[in-house]
Amino acid sequence: MSNLKYRLLLIGGLILLSVWALFPRDVKTRQRHADGTFFDTTVHRVPLRLGLDLSGGMHLALEVDESKGVIANKSEAIDRALKVVRTRIEGLGVSETVIQKAGNDRIIVDIPGVDDRERAIKMAQDQAFLAFQITDKTQALEKVLPRLDGIAKEKGFGGAGGAAGKAAVPSAGLNGLLTTSPDTGKAGGGARKDSSQKDSASLPGVTGGVVSKMILAGQMPGQFLYEKGNDDALRNFLASPEVMAALPPGKVVRFGNDSTVIQNKTYRFLYLLDAKPIITGEYLTDAKPNASTLEGTVVEFQLSNEGGRIFQRETGKHIKDYMAIVLDNVVMGFPPIINGAISTRGQITMGQGRDLQAAQDLSLTLKAGALPVPLKVGEVRNIGPSLGQDSINHAFTAGVIALSLVVLIMLGYYRFSGLLAVGGLALYVLYTLATLAGFDAVLTLPGLAGFVLSIGIAVDANVLIFERIREELDRGKTVRTAIDEGFRHAMSAIIDSNVSTILTAAVLYQYGTGPVKGFAVTLIAGIIASMITSIFVVKTFYLVWLNRSRGAQTLSI
Repeated sequence: MSNLKYRLLLIGGLILLSVWALFPRDVKTRQRHADGTFFDTTVHRVPLRLGLDLSGGMHLALEVDESKGVIANKSEAIDRALKVVRTRIEGLGVSETVIQKAGNDRIIVDIPGVDDRERAIKMAQDQAFLAFQITDKTQALEKVLPRLDGIAKEKGFGGAGGAAGKAAVPSAGLNGLLTTSPDTGKAGGGARKDSSQKDSASLPGVTGGVVSKMILAGQMPGQFLYEKGNDDALRNFLASPEVMAALPPGKVVRFGNDSTVIQNKTYRFLYLLDAKPIITGEYLTDAKPNASTLEGTVVEFQLSNEGGRIFQRETGKHIKDYMAIVLDNVVMGFPPIINGAISTRGQITMGQGRDLQAAQDLSLTLKAGALPVPLKVGEVRNIGPSLGQDSINHAFTAGVIALSLVVLIMLGYYRFSGLLAVGGLALYVLYTLATLAGFDAVLTLPGLAGFVLSIGIAVDANVLIFERIREELDRGKTVRTAIDEGFRHAMSAIIDSNVSTILTAAVLYQYGTGPVKGFAVTLIAGIIASMITSIFVVKTFYLVWLNRSRGAQTLSI
């Protein structure tokens, strides 16, 4: 009786867990107006996503962006970019994406649903070029300020509001320090203040020009601040050819991803860095998101042994210098001070207001590697179900007919025992759908085919068990003994057949793409659920019946 109680508790727990996984909930999604514009909304639905063939989704066409330079061999570049884009998009989850090359200069990406529309576009386009650069300590920008003011005057440049005058900036949060050991180091945020640092103030030698008044000196060498309202104007000005030519040789200007509030005004950060990085992300071997109590959301990374040797050598040359972590030409967090040589490990601080999903996307992008060529979105649109509504309706009708026939045959041939098998089959459907929802799998028509196929496999296991029970009853054994012996003797055949099918499905999942992978996922989930229901659940039903009937002498089978 005690064993039966634990069995029922386990089955009940699985039912509650499955109901929770399938319970309708509010999901944020992006929808499209009739005029083609998009809006964010919240829908209440079961957390099961449908594939392109059943519900449609997003069609994305990526093209080579030659605005920054001509690409000699577009076809070869697209082939290399295809691998990176596929790794990134498929890393978002089991999403049944179709990613393929079109012509010699295009990549087509079809993604079910529009929930992750902006996220997918960003993942596909991001260059993910990681570099570690030392901040300027020669006051090179201050020396060329008169020239920049002159260019601004000639171009008629003016910001949204000057920033002249001394401004005290709180020390906490404006800089990050890095304490390292010979093997590890952190690259990003902190809150300790170095005695060599000063409060932000107007730049020395201010000439009274627009640029001089717009930029404040930061708390570390090569760091500057400017009002957020001047962001667009300052970016456009610094990107102009005249300004680029006037900047000191061997130096580059990079904007930061963080900001701070000074006297109720929001300021953003600007850095002057050594143009040559001490190391780049080509040596990166792993990256994973994490959450730090002191520093917020971070991405921990690891370099190869060769990269570790280079990093250790270069950081050893720059003790007490500040090192910026630059991702796609944006400085991440606040450059830390190098207090010791760093080897193979470090971390990137994501900055203010960044959640764990942003860190997951960044780690996935870094692991997938940088795109060999810049890509731009040539076309983006919503697409309808690829099968057509008639085909979808016919497919569902066929599935319902198949399931109904299985139930009728089990009830007609095995009677009461068949009824227990049908009860187990109902739980099998619940467990399988809950598993798919839990893994955020996308349900496609091939996936439904795998689902129906696994129903047949689940029934096949019960057929083996019931036939062995019949044989034991024919030999004159009691009902309880026949049930125990039937399950025990059928067990090896059930496990062998199911394991061989799972191995086949695992191969399909490993080497298949799109709908093939969806079929494999659904089949594996269904087989595991069928083994639980046909062996454990149905036997528990038998034990409940035997306990209530107080040792029945006959069994309807």
